[in-house]
Amino acid sequence: MKRSKINSALLLHFISIVMVFESLFMLMAVGVSFYYKEEIAFKMLLSFAVTFVSGVALNVLTRRERYHEPSIRESFVIVCLAWVIMGLVGTIPYQVTNSIPSFTNAFFESFSGFTTTGSSILADIEALPKSILFWRSETHWIGGMGIIVLVVAIMPFLKIHGIYLFYSEASNVDNEKISTRIRKVARNLWLIYMGLTVAEIIFLSIGGMPLFDSVCHSFATVATGGFSTKNDSIAGYSPYIQYVITFFMLLSGINFTVHFLMLRRRFKSVFHNEELRAYLLVILFVGGIITLVLYFIHQEYGLESAFRSAFFQVVSIITATGFATADYLQWPVQAILLIGMLMLIGASAGSTGGGVKVIRHVIALKKMKLTFSEILSPNKVKLLHYNGQRVRDEHVTQIMTFIFVYYFIVLIGTMVMLLWTEDLATSFGAVATSMAGIGPGFGTVGPVSNFLHLPAGAKYFLTFLMLIGRLEIYSVIIIFTRTFWRD
Repeated sequence: MKRSKINSALLLHFISIVMVFESLFMLMAVGVSFYYKEEIAFKMLLSFAVTFVSGVALNVLTRRERYHEPSIRESFVIVCLAWVIMGLVGTIPYQVTNSIPSFTNAFFESFSGFTTTGSSILADIEALPKSILFWRSETHWIGGMGIIVLVVAIMPFLKIHGIYLFYSEASNVDNEKISTRIRKVARNLWLIYMGLTVAEIIFLSIGGMPLFDSVCHSFATVATGGFSTKNDSIAGYSPYIQYVITFFMLLSGINFTVHFLMLRRRFKSVFHNEELRAYLLVILFVGGIITLVLYFIHQEYGLESAFRSAFFQVVSIITATGFATADYLQWPVQAILLIGMLMLIGASAGSTGGGVKVIRHVIALKKMKLTFSEILSPNKVKLLHYNGQRVRDEHVTQIMTFIFVYYFIVLIGTMVMLLWTEDLATSFGAVATSMAGIGPGFGTVGPVSNFLHLPAGAKYFLTFLMLIGRLEIYSVIIIFTRTFWRD
């Protein structure tokens, strides 16, 4: 078999586009720095200049490749490489301004931002300059929908379809499309994404949150990232603010196709969406149980505060946002176990949230029920349906395989993490939260702790898991197989 050729110049051309876009977002942080008259303003400007000039220069050198459509193999490589480059470039503001002197820590923070994981190595967040805090939140917003989707949205200007890129990066499992044209899909996603962001900024500002904090927290909420501008995350804000963030976390964990259907007033399709109903049911059930546990067993909460704290943490964990208003590790064991379960469920497919995704669990449960039915009635032919449409056997197999591989990686990852920590809770928590893009975990990486104390090897390993989780496993794992590199 011949080794498959990868057009390196084409890869570099797409990387240059990513760098230019990233630099433009970085320029917004430069503006924040000059607005607040920070001493690091010119260093932030230098960060932008280095990124922008490098991206433009690389783009010019590879401009002959702009009319070439990437193959499936090249698309997978482009997506993976683009995220790594984003993480590396994202360290420049941290390093140049000396906000995070260690490259390992800067890369961990940057990659955690772009993958919307929200795990942090920072002990005193409020000591950072506002421009760095803004850039930190911006990395969430860029990565939330995926800069690759943004690239697809401007593909008409490059005369490239980009359909492979979209499906390599997007996390949709179902076949329902917003539009038959992939570029229109990307634009619609971004319009909804920006609409939710602006709406949350307005509601947070109405509640008395300063505009700067409102923007940063909205970036982190809609992207389901979890970076806050405060050391205690959302705990110090008013109940109104906490309810607003809970609501927008809930919305951000819903498939963006559903948001589009709502805008088109296709309420019947929304109401009958099985994933949406399961997603809301899990939140209501688990949130209700934890509310009762906190009120009757923990007895440190009133009914309203128990309700608010329970549902905030439940929505934050299932959507993989990672904001916190309480240390759930101090809750009764029943509540902690439910929080751990939510880490493995995840948000909806087609949302900015992480995890296995609700739709896969819905179909897996349907398959399990169908299998039991076939055992009892072997002569009956029964088909699996989702949202009124038949799910092919090969799709069911792919979903079941994904769930198995996901949990297997969590298991193996936990064992590997034990090389750096003897605490099983910390090892599992760090791996589970990195794979699902949640942020806080268990043990010494819980909601009131951070990842600073972990060795460098552990941080790079967790960073790799963030990439695997963000790109839905296969997009990363496949490039390490021998078959991928052969025709």
